[in-house]
Amino acid sequence: MADVAEKALVLGGGGITGIAWEIGMLAGLAERGIDLTDADLVIGTSAGSVVGVDVRSGTPLADLYAAQVRPRATTEVNARMGRLLTAKYVWAIAFTRKPQVARARVGALALRARTEPEDVRRKVFESRLPTSEWPPGKLQITALEAGSGEFTVFDATSGVRLVDAVGASCAVPGIWPPVTIDGKRYIDGGMRSPANGDLAAGFERVVVIAPLPRGFGTLESAAVQAGRLANQGARVVVIQPDKAALEAIGKNVLDPAHRPGAARAGFAQAAETAEAVKSVWL
Repeated sequence: MADVAEKALVLGGGGITGIAWEIGMLAGLAERGIDLTDADLVIGTSAGSVVGVDVRSGTPLADLYAAQVRPRATTEVNARMGRLLTAKYVWAIAFTRKPQVARARVGALALRARTEPEDVRRKVFESRLPTSEWPPGKLQITALEAGSGEFTVFDATSGVRLVDAVGASCAVPGIWPPVTIDGKRYIDGGMRSPANGDLAAGFERVVVIAPLPRGFGTLESAAVQAGRLANQGARVVVIQPDKAALEAIGKNVLDPAHRPGAARAGFAQAAETAEAVKSVWL
């Protein structure tokens, strides 16, 4: 249980464009005097795990934002989640009322998929993260154990390398390889919930930034989890992309070409959300 008045920042999943939009939002809010990096706890899921490390690393938000909007060559694969893979997700998740059964089905899908080698994917995160060590401050990174569907939360006390924790949280089933940690294979924490905001239970002030806020089947939406936190007495706000941001993000959240536009859209949207966030955070 957290102490009264502690603040939690929840950063949800959303691919490469989700990373950019979240950083744009954080930088835009900071420009308006609302610095969410002073959170007592940062919870990162998938894309949010990358942003969580960025936030905890101490790198100024203005610098993080500048890196997102700057045109740059990239060696990242322009992956795409096709209709067949989406249909497999729906089958795995929608046709059961048991969350762990759904997650185990998704895990089985991930273990069967043909993807690039795990060591190749690890190099992407080694180049992407600002530090190889767990940064100061409380940071939780979510993932699922592929075999059982068990929900896992990594932090600095877990004895797991930061690059592996982030890689696991970002291992989109069927797109990227599961990450091996202590003999087990782990996948995207967003396969439990797009934000996993319920981990902020007990905190008085909670800001959820969710590029993909909706749930389906056994996946709880960011709004449902936020509502539960509010019923427990927390002050909560959920931020999700507005119309302009959705257009900038595009239909493929894994396309690096949309990174600059998504970041700019997040920065611009901060003007609309600032008052709501201020009422919770300050």
